[in-house]
This record gives sequence, structure tokens and C-alpha cells, in this order.
Amino acid sequence: MDQLIQTRPYTLSASSVDDAWEMVLGQLQSEMDRTSFETWIRPLKPVSYREGVFTVGARNTYGRDWVETRLRSRLISILEGMLPAPVKLKLTVVNEFFHEEPGESAPRNKYPTRQVSTNNPGEIDDHAREPQKEPVPGEASPRKILLARAYGSERARVVQPERGLFLTLYFFEHWLPLIGHSALAVILATRSMCYWNPKTGELRNRVETDMAEIATKANVSVRTVKDVLGGELVKKYFLRYTVRRMMTPNGVRTAGITLLVRMDDPLTPEDQDSLHLPEAERWYPVEFEDESEE
Repeated sequence: MDQLIQTRPYTLSASSVDDAWEMVLGQLQSEMDRTSFETWIRPLKPVSYREGVFTVGARNTYGRDWVETRLRSRLISILEGMLPAPVKLKLTVVNEFFHEEPGESAPRNKYPTRQVSTNNPGEIDDHAREPQKEPVPGEASPRKILLARAYGSERARVVQPERGLFLTLYFFEHWLPLIGHSALAVILATRSMCYWNPKTGELRNRVETDMAEIATKANVSVRTVKDVLGGELVKKYFLRYTVRRMMTPNGVRTAGITLLVRMDDPLTPEDQDSLHLPEAERWYPVEFEDESEE
């Protein structure tokens, strides 16, 4: 006589939860583009697996909501493929400055607070940690209030304050008077299409684009983009491009440009002379030497 076997939910140890999550990360990394994976998935942390509920922590509310709306079903599918029981997924915020539910706080010190690096505003700096004093019951520290305002609101979900562009005060005070506001807008627009981490040296500054896309991002005209890209100071120190062409039944046509973007800020010519610190004359490879559209 057949007997009905009932599957009992069970609990994984902390190390087993971490191992299971590493397998999930490996699977998702093979399925997603790198930018989305590093931005939204890599920061997630496994919290626990108890009584059939696998809890995953995000570092803020909009990170949690992004995963909730786009990857909940996929995460459940992967987890159920590894665990011998149905899985319920719980997404929470794992940060000592947030509370997912009244009376329920994230584990203290398990996932240390992360700060935004001032060297690269879009990069989370794991080394910029400060020791936390024990809170006084019923009293919020200024630091908690500051981070809650920055990351814990609906407005912050839209603004995304941890994502930023690299712009030094030196650029604003010394380069802007030389190149003008249009060039500033174009340079920042092109930098927004790239990635640079000064701490690790990782750099992705070669972009396949066209002048219309740059114009849209910078909120200027295509004619202005062409003028900026042709400016001597901008060409020498910030932006280089080559024209891409393709063969069509009607002959050779322009297919856009390959853009090379300098992500750090060089010294102005005046400061190079006064400080005797000449900049490298060619920060770009030889393929970007000729920018002629002919």
C-alpha cells in the first residue's frame, strides 16, 4: 500500500546557506549582463533558511524592490532546484540603519555598514567603515538619521544617491572656464556611459555610440556635440572618437562613432606650466589619432 510521505521544512546552517547562495550567484551571473548583476545581485546577502523560508538581504529598499519585481520567481526556481522542499523567498533590508518590520531589525555587525566612497561616488567602499558606538535606547544617532534620509525614502529610490559621476572641484573651478558649459555637459554625459573604479583600476571607457545619443544625454544639439568633440582642449585631454562605417547597397554609410573617454581630470595647461608637471600628450591609443570624418 502506498504511503504518503510528507516533506518537512528544515533549517540550514549558516555555512550551508552561504554555500547555497554562492550557487545561486553563479547561476544568475551566467544569465544576466554584468552591469545588472554587479549593481543589483552582488550586494545581496543570504540571511537564513528556516522552515522553508529563504531570507535574502538587500542593502537598501530600492535594491530589495528591484529584485522583488524582476527576479523573485527566478530566485525561487533556482533555490527549489537545490533544496529538497518548496521554498518561500523573503527579501529584506540588511542594514543596521533600517528595520524591515516594526520590532524586527537586521542582525547587528553581521553585515557591516557600507559608505559611499568620495573618490568614486558610484562605488561602494568596503574599507570606509567606522566603528559604531552602542546606541542609546530611544535615541537615533546623527549618522543613522543622515543615512536614513539618504537611502530610506521613496524619493531616494528615484534619485539613487549612491550612483554618481566623477567630478572634481578642480574640474569645476579650473576647466569649466576654459571649455564652457556645453563641453562640461558633454563630458559628463559621456562619462555616464563608462565605468571607472580608481581603487581597483577597473576601467571601461570605450563606447560604441553616436552623436545623437550623446546630445540627448547632455541635453544639447548634435551640432553642439560636434563642436565640443572638435574643440582642441577637449580633444587633447578628454574625448577622442573614430567614425564607424558600414557598407550598404547605396555605398558606405556612417554607422556611429567609437568614443574614448578620459575619466580622470588632467591639469590645465596653465597649471602644467606653473607646476612643471606636464600631462601625457597622448593618453589615447594610436587608433584614435585620426578623427577625420572624411
